[in-house]
Amino acid sequence: MPSLAETEPGDAVLTQVDYETLAAFRYELRRFLRFSEEAAKLLGMTPLQHQALLAIRAAATQSMSVGELAEQLFVQPHSASELADRLVALDLLAREVADDDRRRVCLKLTPAALDRLARMSATHRAEVVRIRGTLTGLLERLG
Repeated sequence: MPSLAETEPGDAVLTQVDYETLAAFRYELRRFLRFSEEAAKLLGMTPLQHQALLAIRAAATQSMSVGELAEQLFVQPHSASELADRLVALDLLAREVADDDRRRVCLKLTPAALDRLARMSATHRAEVVRIRGTLTGLLERLG
């Protein structure tokens, strides 16, 4: 993915339609994120807590280290560790010693977290399906 520093102003000529499409795409993304934030709050969670639970559930082993969680959330490891502490206190996460390396601690979802996440994910999936046509149309406009 090219960074802003790697992109030259003359690399692409953008039209008014391109700007309108990019703005509409960002709007739809923000609208979905706002929906997600509100859904998390209704279940007594912060958006970052929801994102952490979803990342852990989506992992192949349904567990991850604090470092892996930090990478998934784009936060520093100490911030991910503090978040994990709060989720443990809420009985949504458990810290367990890894089977393959006793020095490694894994974060795993509790039954309460699995229940909450299942409800949140069903709602989110329905919203993604609802906006799929809009996002697809915007992406097609960008070519």
